[in-house]
Amino acid sequence: MEYSARQIADFLQGQLEGDADVKVSQLAKIEEAGKGTLTFLSNPAYTPHIYTTHASIVLVREDFQPEKPLNSTLIRVKDPYGALAKLLELYKNSLPQKKGISELANIPEGTKIGEKAYIGAFTSIGENVVLGDQVKIFPNVTIGDNVTIGNNTTLFSGVRLYEGSRVGNDCTLHANAVVGADGFGFAPQTDNNYKKVAQIGNVVIEDMVEIGAGTTIDRATLGSTVIKKGVKLDNLIQIGHNVVIDENTVMAAQSGVAGSSRIGKNCMIGGQAGISGHLTIGNDVKIAAQAGIPSNIKSGQTIMGSPAMEASQYRKAFIYFRNFEKLVKRIEELEKEIKDLRTK
Repeated sequence: MEYSARQIADFLQGQLEGDADVKVSQLAKIEEAGKGTLTFLSNPAYTPHIYTTHASIVLVREDFQPEKPLNSTLIRVKDPYGALAKLLELYKNSLPQKKGISELANIPEGTKIGEKAYIGAFTSIGENVVLGDQVKIFPNVTIGDNVTIGNNTTLFSGVRLYEGSRVGNDCTLHANAVVGADGFGFAPQTDNNYKKVAQIGNVVIEDMVEIGAGTTIDRATLGSTVIKKGVKLDNLIQIGHNVVIDENTVMAAQSGVAGSSRIGKNCMIGGQAGISGHLTIGNDVKIAAQAGIPSNIKSGQTIMGSPAMEASQYRKAFIYFRNFEKLVKRIEELEKEIKDLRTK
């Protein structure tokens, strides 16, 4: 489907600059874009590409001032990346939508299924399951007993929802996510063995949550592991039992949170960060990639390093880390000089 620059500008409520009738049918990266494509410029590091791109339309910030002639039509918006997200959503919604219930799905009699639901082949659904309107369940999904899934939620192939899990509205669970497996609970015994502690809680996922491929969220020992509204979890993340992640927090790939820790609202956690158990992370905290968190963090802090410390303190300390070999060598030279002076 083709859209003109005028149509796109009207949809985004942007300011059009150039040929209003030029049409595009695809989106592309600015350095790879060709005729008939739309691209965007958000990161200043990519500014040189705007003068060489063959894109027909480029989304730019309202205050962008070109230093050379341009070959593309511009649409000025407040946030080019956010505007692109709106266009991608528009494009996605224009694609044919999955619908219908496969005869090859295993669905017990009495399962409550909302309107316009899609259930793919070889999906297995347990007893007393409730599925909301416009739910999409792709092939090879397993849903345990007493699971509830809200409206407009999508489960991609290979997702596993253990018994008692609750998933809200407008959620997306990507391939092979596992929700509700047993938490890692074992009681040490006198013979150096470990006795498994039964995990009888569940997982509660609130509305507008996205869970990446291969991410695992363990059920609570007692009560619930809770992922609150608007949380976004990347691929390959481990969330331990009884963890609570508060609203609109985002976590990058390969991060891990040990059991019973609580993470506040609007936090940003970088890839491969590790958070120890039974901790409290405040609101609006930023944790750098590969940080190791051994203790509580107050709201509003930015931390990095392992063990983690406040970011400005870490940067100062890193100067010494980087020059450690030189410092050791200098200390050895000074010790030798002192020893020589004492000998004399």
